[in-house]
Amino acid sequence: MNQFASLEAPRIYPTFRYRDAARMIAWLEKAFGFRVHAQHEHDGRIVHAELALGSSMIMVGEAAADAYGDLVGTAGQAGGKSTYVAVDDTDLLFARAKNAGAKTLQSLRDTEYGSRDFICADPEGNIWCFGTYWPKAHESPTAE
Repeated sequence: MNQFASLEAPRIYPTFRYRDAARMIAWLEKAFGFRVHAQHEHDGRIVHAELALGSSMIMVGEAAADAYGDLVGTAGQAGGKSTYVAVDDTDLLFARAKNAGAKTLQSLRDTEYGSRDFICADPEGNIWCFGTYWPKAHESPTAE
């Protein structure tokens, strides 16, 4: 049996509310290489969008004064939120993100655990961490 035959789709989907979801979706495509998988609008507002990057996905929507908005807050608010994305080439992505106007919070660095990372903020203040460290749920953490 193929070792990957039992792999399932990801279960974790970071979700972002933006003040201007359409502008931010275009920026996320340009800066990080996301592609729109699905997009749903109501009364001219993007109420839900799914953006794919490789085998991973995030969900994006317009910020709204509703129950969910009360729970998660608005873009850029404090709360220990960030998203880590495993990539193959952080140097290339760092240049691309800077070119798109990402605010660098931590420049490229090599970590003691073997990753090459950087951290930036999107134009609405959400924190994005990119690195070559890629934990895979289907592999044992002690696998050689």
